[in-house]
Amino acid sequence: MTDSSNSVGTEPASGSGVATDLGKPAAAGSRGPNWSWLRVTGSVGPLGIATAVLWLSIIVLLPLAALTVSAFDEGWAGFWDAVTSPVALASLKVTVFVSVIVALINVVMGTLIAWVLVRDDFPGKGVVNALIDLPFALPTIVASIVLLSLYGPQSPIDIHLNATQPGLVVALAFVTLPFVVRSVQPVLIEVDKEVEQAALSLGADNWTTFRRIVLPTLTPAIISGGGLAFARAIGEYGSVVLIGGNIPRETQMASQYIQQQIEVDRPVAAAAVSVALLAIAFVSLLVLRLFAERSARKEQEAR
Repeated sequence: MTDSSNSVGTEPASGSGVATDLGKPAAAGSRGPNWSWLRVTGSVGPLGIATAVLWLSIIVLLPLAALTVSAFDEGWAGFWDAVTSPVALASLKVTVFVSVIVALINVVMGTLIAWVLVRDDFPGKGVVNALIDLPFALPTIVASIVLLSLYGPQSPIDIHLNATQPGLVVALAFVTLPFVVRSVQPVLIEVDKEVEQAALSLGADNWTTFRRIVLPTLTPAIISGGGLAFARAIGEYGSVVLIGGNIPRETQMASQYIQQQIEVDRPVAAAAVSVALLAIAFVSLLVLRLFAERSARKEQEAR
């Protein structure tokens, strides 16, 4: 009878790891050779990649492709005529102009609010921090009703912004504020205060310390948040539908123009302006992302 000690694939001693098919113990804690790709790279593998691509295609790529096809139903000439018609072009100009103003305002005020929430302590700080996310949860049409009741014809504070571009700015600033705050806040939390204190101890004033030490670290997050605020603003509909007035060539946003074209059964014109909005948003986000990455590289090199 053969001694069990001579058998191939001897069972390893306790704690020595899992035995492989060659009779050699694997490293402790390993899951065998079939899991080596996950253990080494953290990759989800071909199946995970395929699932992600499929889901992205269903949710994003296929709808965008269908919209683009609809926009060119009448050929390039039809698309160009729809986008460059006087009213459509005016709505795009109003949308881009107001959205740029909103993004710039939120870059300044969002960074300030993030700074206050991170660096200052005051009563009700937790409530204020929670209120920042309210525009994410609140239906945008409700925001439009609230703003109309406050700044409309029956304004209790005698400020009338109804059917004006400043009214559009206020409405869009409300719904896009969280993007900058929530982009800057976590980065600001990670900023090394000891470096700031060292600069102050060497004679730098508060503004110089902020400009030379803190701001370069925050710049990628500020750019990212500002880009998201701009992209959200150019596609916003609910918050401006009441307070904006929808006056062609004055306060009509592109989203309102698109809705109008659908109502009069002009789907090609609606799709064409929609594609133009998507192109503006995509190019803007791409350019801002490149600037943010460049700024981040400079910050890393400076360290």
